[in-house]
Amino acid sequence: MKKNKTLGIVITDGVGYRNFVLSNFLKEASLTFKHVIVYSGLPIHTFKDVSLPNITLIELPIYKETNSVWFFRKLKEVAHMQKHKSFYGINSNLRRGYPQNNSKRSLLIKLVYFITSIFNSEKNISFFESLQFSSFKKSSKYKEYVSILKDNKPDMVFFTHQRPPFLAPFLVASKELLIKTTSFIFSWDNLASKGRMLGEFDNYLVWSDLMKDELLYFYPKTKPNKVEVVGTPQFEPYVMDIFKVDKKSFFTKFNLDITKNIICYSCADAGIGANDEIHIRSVYKYIINNPDKSLQLLIRTSPAEDGSRFKQLKEDTPKAIWNFPKWEQTREEHVESWSQRLPTREDVIDLKSILQYCCLNINMCSTMSLDFMLFDKPVINTVFGNSSNGLYDDQKFLNYVHYKYVIDSKAVTIAKNEEELHEQIDEALTLTDLRKNYRKNLINLEIGKPLEGTSNRIVEALKSF
Repeated sequence: MKKNKTLGIVITDGVGYRNFVLSNFLKEASLTFKHVIVYSGLPIHTFKDVSLPNITLIELPIYKETNSVWFFRKLKEVAHMQKHKSFYGINSNLRRGYPQNNSKRSLLIKLVYFITSIFNSEKNISFFESLQFSSFKKSSKYKEYVSILKDNKPDMVFFTHQRPPFLAPFLVASKELLIKTTSFIFSWDNLASKGRMLGEFDNYLVWSDLMKDELLYFYPKTKPNKVEVVGTPQFEPYVMDIFKVDKKSFFTKFNLDITKNIICYSCADAGIGANDEIHIRSVYKYIINNPDKSLQLLIRTSPAEDGSRFKQLKEDTPKAIWNFPKWEQTREEHVESWSQRLPTREDVIDLKSILQYCCLNINMCSTMSLDFMLFDKPVINTVFGNSSNGLYDDQKFLNYVHYKYVIDSKAVTIAKNEEELHEQIDEALTLTDLRKNYRKNLINLEIGKPLEGTSNRIVEALKSF
């Protein structure tokens, strides 16, 4: 692709903003393409710091599905899960989605489950998708998307997330106008644990060879030469100097004791983090009971929530330091309002500092395991709940395919109760390098490419398609 080409980039949510705006991506894209158009699923004012001369910002009108579009999409997504229900994560989501009541919507979902229990081949899935797409082609929003693309005439549209269903009309509008489409696989668990993508793309960008193999398995129509391994911009800010602060400044900002080591507990979101409080109390207990170890606890809550559920815990752990991520809610009225939470540069700086200056991370099977391993820090995964002890069953996540790789790598330890947790904290603090090579091997498996130059690799891949 020559310099005179126009690249369209679809950024739908706060994580996409962090990955593709706060990294080097837009700068690299603007140097390579004559014109770059950002099609934003976020309010346009959120891009106030983007001032490159050849970048145009367009806020996409919000599309809301009709009942018929929803029904056919549901058939497509559930059929995909029915086909691949031998994978624990997909089967878990399939079972969780089955309604427990008989409301009108629930009865429709039960009908979807019945139909797809019989018809779930790749051919069936494609048929359901064709019904979904034909159902929204008469909508005003679809016609508006076609009009926008006709006016802008991009040579390629790059979707930075492959799953949001409300983007399906924009994908189909691109295809109708014979515009090439490329998608980035958003997260390490999206293929082996989630439902169907919003549609099929001409080309794909993936984190690693492992992810490429998963893509080719779950989407057998995909041609291997249309999939490029590029790493992920999710972690690129960690090697960018603009997000770095010195140790003293970090400790001062968070009122931390510079003479003590920091254990960081990073929370899951409220939907799956029901045991966070139990885990945190146990870590806090360890620190209080071992004053000779000179430790302090820093708790980082999920960016997807405001942390209000921890009000009582915050009062009960007066010596803990809390980091509530500085993500701003840009709009409430949206089909996925959580997606409209936007990270600030300050929060990226805070996160990088936490990764750099903490000595140990504890979390419940989170991507944060990778974040900390990139800084060569020990990681413990706390999963105190199972199907029989009355707690939220977070041990089920150990069966998810993407996390089995983590467990098998021996890069992390798994604490299923308080005794195991305290033993593993002892190990992590005294034998810091015990799992060093395991951590390195897992990073190579999951990410696949160096953090340095990630944005450049993505742009070069887009140019080559």
